[in-house]
Amino acid sequence: MAERSVNKAILLGRLGGDAETRRTSGGTPVSRVSLAMNRQWRDKDDQIHEDTDWISVVLWNSENLAPFLIRGSKVYVEGRLQTRSYEDREGIKRHVTEVVAQNVVLLGGGENGNGSNGRSSVHPEPRRSARSRRPGATGPTDDTADPFDAPF
Repeated sequence: MAERSVNKAILLGRLGGDAETRRTSGGTPVSRVSLAMNRQWRDKDDQIHEDTDWISVVLWNSENLAPFLIRGSKVYVEGRLQTRSYEDREGIKRHVTEVVAQNVVLLGGGENGNGSNGRSSVHPEPRRSARSRRPGATGPTDDTADPFDAPF
């Protein structure tokens, strides 16, 4: 019997900057945002502490969504964790863990609370190539589009 595993990330936070969209060498659009999630806790002296975790989120084929992903926007993200390595400009090997988004929901309200009062749900449809893809697959749709080619 095959072993099963689960790779699912669910995040709710605010965007630290506007989405940045680039294209791979094969022309596939890749957007990237940084998501901030705050947490609070009390220490043994009953002092309140706050910390912010920053998670990088990658969206494939979502160039229509990117203009709505602006700094301070509150978003809900579902996706999977992905770890990859690359060599930086100085030739040092770096490792990155990021969330590859499969579902993004805009929750409205910018950094100052302005924005839509209701929820705005966006579910980017993956583009399909002439080759068939397995249902639910995300990422590049052709052999020339390599996620590690993205210059960021």
